[in-house]
Amino acid sequence: MSDPDRTERVSSTRLFRDDTKFALGRIAVFQYASVAVFLFLISGFWVLQIRDHEANSTLAERNRIKTVPLLAPRGKILDRDGRVIVDNQPAFVVQLAQENLKLEHLAPIAEGLHLDLDDLKATVKRYAAGKRYSPIPIKRDLTPAELTFIDSHRDPGTFPELELVQEPRRLYPQNGLAAHVIGYVGEVSETELNSSDFASYSQGDLVGKTGLERQYNEILKGVDGQRRVVVDVAGREHQVLESAEATPGQNLQLTIDLDLQAVAELALEGKKGAVIALDPRDGSVLAMVSRPAFDPNLFAAHIKSADWKALTTNPDNPLLNRAIQAQFAPGSTFKPLVAMAGLESGTIDENYSVRCNGGGTFYGRYTKCWQKGGHGGVNMHAGIVHSCDVYFYTVGDKIGIDNIAEYAEQAGLGKKTGVDLPGEAEGLMPSTKWKLRTQREKWYPGETISVAIGQGAVTVTPIQLATAIGGMANGGVWFKPHLVKMAAPTDPRRENWNPDHIAKVVAGMYGVVNEGGTGTSAAIPGITLSGKTGSAQRVSNDLRKSGKLAKDELQDNGWFVAFAPRENPEIVIAVLLEAGEHGNLAAPTARDVIKAYFDKKTRLSKIAQPSLALIQRPGAAAPPSVH
Repeated sequence: MSDPDRTERVSSTRLFRDDTKFALGRIAVFQYASVAVFLFLISGFWVLQIRDHEANSTLAERNRIKTVPLLAPRGKILDRDGRVIVDNQPAFVVQLAQENLKLEHLAPIAEGLHLDLDDLKATVKRYAAGKRYSPIPIKRDLTPAELTFIDSHRDPGTFPELELVQEPRRLYPQNGLAAHVIGYVGEVSETELNSSDFASYSQGDLVGKTGLERQYNEILKGVDGQRRVVVDVAGREHQVLESAEATPGQNLQLTIDLDLQAVAELALEGKKGAVIALDPRDGSVLAMVSRPAFDPNLFAAHIKSADWKALTTNPDNPLLNRAIQAQFAPGSTFKPLVAMAGLESGTIDENYSVRCNGGGTFYGRYTKCWQKGGHGGVNMHAGIVHSCDVYFYTVGDKIGIDNIAEYAEQAGLGKKTGVDLPGEAEGLMPSTKWKLRTQREKWYPGETISVAIGQGAVTVTPIQLATAIGGMANGGVWFKPHLVKMAAPTDPRRENWNPDHIAKVVAGMYGVVNEGGTGTSAAIPGITLSGKTGSAQRVSNDLRKSGKLAKDELQDNGWFVAFAPRENPEIVIAVLLEAGEHGNLAAPTARDVIKAYFDKKTRLSKIAQPSLALIQRPGAAAPPSVH
């Protein structure tokens, strides 16, 4: 074999081997590429069918099936006679569907609905951190123009994220009637969502914020329903697949009497103060008024920033429920409890007398009586009737602060009454232990002089005062005050107070109104009304003289507490007039409410009374039997 042939064969062999290696290389690349594509497809399939299966299924389902929420109306709030105080009215809420949301649409949506763009973006961001497909409510108080904007822009080609849902809206009484009792609803806050009380709620839900709306939120709220419907690409409904109707919340029947409430509201119109009327026989709250008030309808949709700012910066604090939260010195309305402490502790009897010459010296300091010329010789009855300060300075000094505190606390002062409203204040009943615990100082006997006439460190709320005096007049039996009929307590608190002592103090309070005492303006012919006036300083004498306060800040508070009838009372009332100066100015309000109570009672008894003529007329047919 020649060398050229051999060389040619070797070259051919090498070329074949090179082609084979090249082919094998391409096959390997193809195989690796095929494996990579396969793995990519498998991973994509895993993402679609396993990892994001639920989300993608939901998204696909939503392209065909839409869930329409049916929002449950809250229960109505009724007065004791079944008259509607709070109702619902049809309204709409506009929402954004997160699955269709496009951020570039927020600006024109905000403009069309008159929303602040930054606030809208913040709302969307907050909801985006929660459930992915939870709708975002953005406005509840919609004008006709805004409804037109929504209707013309919520098609798939414009703003597919816009949804309009019917929502029952709270309808509250006008002019703030019973506003502090009822409270208001609002969107659940992030802080509330983090608390155990609102663990079952979601962003955008409406909940009770204050008053009875908050206290009985779980009873008033209903259970939302929903409809699942088939829709086309334009969002038009074609078929209802299933429907679960909403369950309305339970109605709430109050102990409040709208007639008495209206009388009390009118009496406080233009004033600052509170009225609380109770039935001492069971603790039913018949009327509760706090003024100035606010309009809960401002909160029914979504309160405007300007309205909220006006309420929270108002120096008269219209959001404060003065009936259960205002804590002031009770003034002379405290004197009946001091008299009870003296009798029950055995320190004095009803004949213990004091000479009042217009003032007295106690512990080196001369302290005046409110009556400049003095009251002369005064026993317990006259001391209560004429509200003699010198008598109670002397009696209080003789009794001692701890005896006063013991019986005042038995009557319920210095602690919450337990009324079924949130935010009740405790008031304060001072004692030697209290001062040592809070101020690390001993109690000085001279301090008792001020407490004995309802000044100094002692403070009460109107509801505490009404409950305390009502329980005393009820024979030393105190029922927890309540606003809702189903919350009526069955086990009152009792103290073993001597009935004869109670009768003597009540006789003094009867004299305040009916024997030329300080509360004669509360007298009602034919009704044995008993009461006690009170005037209490709001600031110290040093601050009063400083010239730093406005005139109305210098004026005393006026108090009046009363009950009727004298024996087995059916109604007790406490009236507070901030800067009202004198308790006798508060007395007419109590008189009007008590008169309205008995007038209504008389009117209803006449309606319910069977016709005596029919029953007694000879030959008249007997009334039919009822089985």
